[in-house]
Amino acid sequence: MTILIVEPKQAPRVAELTGGLKEMQTIVGGCIQAIYPFSERVALVCNDDGKLLGLPPNRGLRDTDGNLYDIVCGTFFLCGVPSDSDSFTSLTPEQFDHFQQLFRTPETFLRVNGKLVCLPLTDV
Repeated sequence: MTILIVEPKQAPRVAELTGGLKEMQTIVGGCIQAIYPFSERVALVCNDDGKLLGLPPNRGLRDTDGNLYDIVCGTFFLCGVPSDSDSFTSLTPEQFDHFQQLFRTPETFLRVNGKLVCLPLTDV
């Protein structure tokens, strides 16, 4: 299956996976957790313990108004989720375009006066 890998402080990149659990765990650096924060049938697969392990903050997740509601820590990947199966699948060409654009700019996170601030890293 063809996926989109998003690493901290890097632009997203396309990769091919066989779909095996060990392969997915290698990408995220441990046990996987799939979350579904998008309206599309797309899974964001990350390290289940990324925050607890202190993995580097990667990208922010935002609600429909653009407000930051969570931060994914560590490397994650995006893949398709077919409606008629419990396995992952390749992203569609439209999904690749959309999510490459959405996550194209790496981000850094700062705490300023008790508030979390997300800034784009433009020199990557």
